Amino acid sequence: MNDERPMATATVQEDNERVIVTEWCFAPGAQTGWHRHEHDYVVVPLTAGRLLLESESGTASSELTPGVSYFRTAGAEHNVVNDGDAELAFVEVELKGTTAGGG
Repeated sequence: MNDERPMATATVQEDNERVIVTEWCFAPGAQTGWHRHEHDYVVVPLTAGRLLLESESGTASSELTPGVSYFRTAGAEHNVVNDGDAELAFVEVELKGTTAGGG
């Protein structure tokens, strides 16, 4: 994590026995901070933009397209950074029935 980057804003919209729904809003250059996903999850982009994904194995970039969702399995450990010059946002839906190392 780069301490000079601003932090993204996470707003939990729903947290129940089955899902956690969080809206993430990123100013240009903002980051989530290093974290590990304990559940499988779906990301639903609200805006277009480019993410920089920092992990132990290096960095990668990913383009967000509004309304084009993607799925990831539990266990991912990374820092997510808005690598563009405009604000971006997405909704993350974590599926509590699925956990890292189990199902």
